[in-house]
Amino acid sequence: MNSAESGCPPDPSPPEVRIPVQAIHGRGAATRMAHRFMHETRTGVDDGWDGPEADASAGHPATRVHLETARSALCGNDSPDIYFEHSVNPYRGCEHGCIYCYARPTHSYLQFSPGLDFETQIIAKHNIAEVLRSELARQGHVPRLLNIGSATDCYQPVERTLRLTRGVIEVLRDARHPFSLITKSSGVERDLDLLAPLAAQRLTAVYVTITTLDAALARRME
Repeated sequence: MNSAESGCPPDPSPPEVRIPVQAIHGRGAATRMAHRFMHETRTGVDDGWDGPEADASAGHPATRVHLETARSALCGNDSPDIYFEHSVNPYRGCEHGCIYCYARPTHSYLQFSPGLDFETQIIAKHNIAEVLRSELARQGHVPRLLNIGSATDCYQPVERTLRLTRGVIEVLRDARHPFSLITKSSGVERDLDLLAPLAAQRLTAVYVTITTLDAALARRME
């Protein structure tokens, strides 16, 4: 007997369907969610044959690094809430994959998903140091407060081999240009030989992101 025959009002809530969420080890996102410029979207549906559990067989998504030839290095900022006026970002996308990262939506402009693509499709500006050196040498350049890694972490894993951040620091050292950098990686310790002398001259400051000291909470957040 249905609700109409029994005289009872129909139940407005749809039946509950439990779909397990598949976390991917080492990744912050679990899907390649559609970005804002996509004309077509696809949604996975469990038809009883290959359910969400099948996604687990995909394994760990590999990271792919795309080399980009940068046309500029300095990015201006006029927000009154941010203390620096220029920034340099050697990378777009970040393999750290913090699910709360505010830079995720920027991957949409590259036709990449702000989900898994943001942390697996990394854009590396291979000539960033040379371009920065040229921009600092321009006659009309006015030194401003400058930060490295304002959008994505300048010491993410690929920096171990590409060393783009180190190249940027060397350019700023040669120009005696003050700067700061932001990271959540211990990789910054590799460049202490450059940073320590500059800090002694009050030319640099390093800011390390610490979300929480609670290991259990960090596992859920990160």
